[in-house]
Amino acid sequence: MIVELNNNFDDIIKNNKKVLVDFYADWCGPCKMVGPLVAQIAEEHDDIAVVKVNVDDEMSLAGAYRVSSIPTIILFKDGELAKKNIGAMSKAQLEGFIAD
Repeated sequence: MIVELNNNFDDIIKNNKKVLVDFYADWCGPCKMVGPLVAQIAEEHDDIAVVKVNVDDEMSLAGAYRVSSIPTIILFKDGELAKKNIGAMSKAQLEGFIAD
């Protein structure tokens, strides 16, 4: 499921066992390739909350997680940052990224 970001990022992280965060921008080519794959992950995995963060709109949040290149994908488990990937990934790579 894709969760809307409404100034509640910390709550989303704390209230879900796994959260996949996609830091992107509308003008970013690789982000446009990864975005549909992230949406597929959201549809196929009920156990993962997915949050899409537009870095142009949420510069402070991107800065807080040291996002300097996009796309950046971060996986949170039990409220803690578990993994971070910079750059485009295939669906198979995304599946491996979220696997336990």
